[in-house]
Amino acid sequence: MKTFATLAGVTAFASTVASHATWQQLWINGKDQISDVVTIEMHQHASRGCTEEAIGGDHNGPVLAYLSKVSDSATADASTPFFKIFQNTWAKKASGSDGKEDYWGTKDLNTRCGLMDFKIPSDLAPGDYLLRTEAIALHSAARAGGAQFYMSCYQLTITGGGSSTPAGVTFPGAYKASDPGIQINIYQNLNTYVAPGPSVIPGGTEAVAGKPGSVVPPGNGGSSTTAAPTSAPSTTLRTSTSPPAPTTTSGNGGGGCSAAKFAQCGGNGFSGCTSCASGSTCTRQSEWYSQCL
Repeated sequence: MKTFATLAGVTAFASTVASHATWQQLWINGKDQISDVVTIEMHQHASRGCTEEAIGGDHNGPVLAYLSKVSDSATADASTPFFKIFQNTWAKKASGSDGKEDYWGTKDLNTRCGLMDFKIPSDLAPGDYLLRTEAIALHSAARAGGAQFYMSCYQLTITGGGSSTPAGVTFPGAYKASDPGIQINIYQNLNTYVAPGPSVIPGGTEAVAGKPGSVVPPGNGGSSTTAAPTSAPSTTLRTSTSPPAPTTTSGNGGGGCSAAKFAQCGGNGFSGCTSCASGSTCTRQSEWYSQCL
């Protein structure tokens, strides 16, 4: 079965924190004839080179990706179930090392100059999908609500002869602030790390942290996945993942403005618009982030 992912238009449902990192780009490798390799890109600075770490400041944590089957990706509101197709989480560096020294998915982003590859599973049913990518920074996660989430969502159309329609989870609701992979002190001698959310589906990719390009069978018994290439794909699809600019309104809260759909609308220390554009509601994701959904 051949599966191809094409861009049906790119929308960034971005979660950004001021002066922190943003998802910047989605790449698709049009040469892959089994299942397309997509490459996600993230930096916390304007430069997209390797002169600085993509995510510096020891913002260590996992990198995850989900898909959601939708009837029309152009109008989908991200309320449909998402199933996990990729994760690069944690691996121990050496006996006695603490979580800061250990290998993390975000460190692999730094190694690859902000890029991370994974494959779209080859047996998925054709149609429109939303691709949700996220990095979770755990440097302040020892206290409840201390984890920082960086998310973006892209619109894809997948074609081919597959028929798989995996079950999924919904956001918000898939994570709890007390989940062991979200509230965790990484500055300790870790023996294990439990990734938040569901297991990777069969045919998905579980990367080995600290070994970019290496993968293991998904935790729920799926087959091994071929390692993605380390060079950049030939086809580049560019998009800004900054939230849409706030829309000014009269007589509204949050300084006389309302945030656009999928933009940030609240959170500890947030000073922007706290009301949402018509058709969306400010929904609390954590102590640190609320989003217009």
